[in-house]
Amino acid sequence: MLRDKLNEALKDAMRARDMGSVGTIRLILAKLKEVDIASRTEANREGVADDKILSMMQGMIKQRNESIVLYEKGNRADLADKEKAEIAVIERFLPRQMDDAAVQAAVTDAIAASGAKSIKDMGGVMAALKAKYAGQMDFAKASAVVKKTLAG
Repeated sequence: MLRDKLNEALKDAMRARDMGSVGTIRLILAKLKEVDIASRTEANREGVADDKILSMMQGMIKQRNESIVLYEKGNRADLADKEKAEIAVIERFLPRQMDDAAVQAAVTDAIAASGAKSIKDMGGVMAALKAKYAGQMDFAKASAVVKKTLAG
């Protein structure tokens, strides 16, 4: 479904002559093709599922945020602005991000559901969060909340 949405958005951007969006959507589709090829097996020729696509796009945003920091340190505002524009296009395809209160509630629920008692159980909690909230949560922030909650 997300794959179809991306292809339709590319066509719409091309019709509107929005070259910034066209370029970014093409980057997303190229990365998606790369991920599809990497995950192919003899038995499975299908593309990756939507949750993997969401994770891939989260990774693309993370890369661009890292680039923005470097560009701003190097006084290259033009390149930083380009990265910010690409992030805006990618975010159009992601579900709305959870706020801090929602992240805290999700972490509390995941800890209760997994029966986690100490920091040693953090991996199971994070796995449960990633399975349930792919593309909706910043897992770096969630990790800090889990660590703080389990540490006590």
